Amino acid sequence: MPVPKYDDIDPGNPAKRLPILLLLDCSGSMAEIRIRELNDGTAEFWRQAQSDEQLMLSADVSVVSFGESVAVLRDFAPFDQSGPPVLFASGNTPMGAAIMTGLDNLETRKGVYRKNGISKYRAIVLLITDGAPTDPWEAAAQRVRQGAAEGKFLFYAVGVAGADMDTLAKIAPPESPPIPLAGIGFRELFRRLSDSASQASRGHEAPGLQRQLPPAA
Repeated sequence: MPVPKYDDIDPGNPAKRLPILLLLDCSGSMAEIRIRELNDGTAEFWRQAQSDEQLMLSADVSVVSFGESVAVLRDFAPFDQSGPPVLFASGNTPMGAAIMTGLDNLETRKGVYRKNGISKYRAIVLLITDGAPTDPWEAAAQRVRQGAAEGKFLFYAVGVAGADMDTLAKIAPPESPPIPLAGIGFRELFRRLSDSASQASRGHEAPGLQRQLPPAA
């Protein structure tokens, strides 16, 4: 009797899954060079994954952008199902809604794993922004902190120059304070995210991004 397949889970792949959620600021202030560099960074993330067989088997990646609106540009799926979405900058910074949407989708994906009898590693959530939320964010912050405390995910908030680091500090878990993106670009950030994800996909304790990035200048 064939093994049932739910959603897009491959029943022939027994690997323990690693959900990775990217929450990317695509507001108007990210226009021109920043959005180009962010696109280059996500493309680098895909390139790094393609050279890592275990990560290709384990990782499920979702991309949620927030700018003119909150958009699920890529629902959770393996790297090889499609390439990185192309990002465009416009609008405000509805960060609170983006966090809630992304975490809702993460819980849905975990339900898919349960239906298929597939085990999972702790999810990785990466938020990148160069501004401050323009929508209510307090409920999202509470959910982030509670989820991190319960071990549901690792949450990293990265602030590009101009980001409201004080607000990010209220959103990020206390044990994982926001990271100023200083001294490196988006491509290097995503290389280091790939290194952490690679370790996690092998069941090792992933080095936190705080320890991988240089201190603020």
